[in-house]
Amino acid sequence: MTMEILLEILKGLHPDIDFTTHVTLIDDSVLDSFDIITIIAEVNDKFDVTITADEIIPENFNSAETLFQLIERLID
Repeated sequence: MTMEILLEILKGLHPDIDFTTHVTLIDDSVLDSFDIITIIAEVNDKFDVTITADEIIPENFNSAETLFQLIERLID
């Protein structure tokens, strides 16, 4: 699985945001709770992983990179 799939998911939510460079998605309120739920559902579907409640912390969702690192940890 690649970062491009994750970026497609994120772009679907907010096409106006450059997710390759933005690193404060939660801190700047770019992503809201509905976005997080949508991302979790899409990631679970596309990457066949389960993001548990204890992993739903701002640090894991502040950038595409940190979210992708979470996905990679869950795949391994």
